[in-house]
Amino acid sequence: MIIRPLALATFSFVCVLAAPSHVVAQIVHSTGQNVVPVYEGWERNPDGTFTMVFGYFNRNLDEQPYIPVGPNNAFEPGEPDRGQPTHFYPRRQQFMFRVQVPKDWGNRELIWTLTSHGRTEKAYGTLLPIWEIGPLVYEQNRMTTLLHHKDEPINQPPSIKLLSAPQAALTLADTLTMTVAVTDDELPAQAPPRRRRSGDANVEARLPVSPMTQAVVRIDPDWRLGVIWVQHRGPGTVTFDPVRQPIPGKNGQAVARASFSEPGSYVLRAYADDGVLMNYVDVTVSVKAGATGAPQR
Repeated sequence: MIIRPLALATFSFVCVLAAPSHVVAQIVHSTGQNVVPVYEGWERNPDGTFTMVFGYFNRNLDEQPYIPVGPNNAFEPGEPDRGQPTHFYPRRQQFMFRVQVPKDWGNRELIWTLTSHGRTEKAYGTLLPIWEIGPLVYEQNRMTTLLHHKDEPINQPPSIKLLSAPQAALTLADTLTMTVAVTDDELPAQAPPRRRRSGDANVEARLPVSPMTQAVVRIDPDWRLGVIWVQHRGPGTVTFDPVRQPIPGKNGQAVARASFSEPGSYVLRAYADDGVLMNYVDVTVSVKAGATGAPQR
C-alpha cells in the first residue's frame, strides 16, 4: 500500500488480478534489466534547509549491477556525486539515501540519472507540497501500521554512531570488523505489526507481499530495534557477518565483520531501524589485492 504516487519511471510488466483470490502474475527477469531511480519525497530540517530522499527499483530478481558515479550515475544541477549508491540490490529499495538542498532551493528540480543495460531513466526531485514526507508515508510504505493518539509521544528516528574507524584499508584476504552504537526513544513501544486493518475495525488483515519488493533494510518482524548492514558502493560483492542484529532496549552496540570479493573502493552503510524510521552511518574501505591476488581496479 502506497499512500501517494512515487516518481518511478514507467516499466513494463503483466499483472493479472483474479477476485476474490487476488492472484498476481508478473513478468520478471533474473538478469539483464536496468535500474530505475526513484524520488521518495522531501523532509524539512530545523535550520530551514530541506532533505530530498531517494531510492531505486532494480528490475532484476538476482542481478546486482555496479554503476559507478559518472555519466551513467549522476545528479544535476551541480555536483554529480550526491552520495548515491553504486551497488544496487534487486527490486524495490526505498528511502536509501538523502540529499540536502539549501533553504532557497525554490521550485528547481534535482535530477538523478541512471543508465544501465542500454536504458536511461531519471528521477526528478522537487519541493512540491505533495511530496513532503511525514510519519504516515514511512509507516504505510514500509508496510507497518501504528495506532496514533492525540497526546502520545511522536516517534523519532534512532541515532547511530560509529565506534570503529570511519575509514579503513586492507588487503583482499582480510576481513574488517565494524562496531556501531544505537540509541532510540523506545518508540514504537513494540515491534510494529506488518499488517493493515480491514473495513471492520475489529478485524486485521495481513498485507500481501509485493513481488516488486525485496527490501534489504528491514528488521525481523519480532524485533523492535535493529541494525542492518548493506553495501552502498563498490565494484565487488561484500559479505557481512551478520547482516542484521537486534538491539535490546533503547540502546546498545552491534558488531559485524565484512569480507570482500575483489579489490576496489567501497562504502559500507549501517542502518539503525526501529521498524518505521531509519538512520544510517557509513564506513569507507579501500581494498587492495594481496601478493598473489588480481590487480587492483
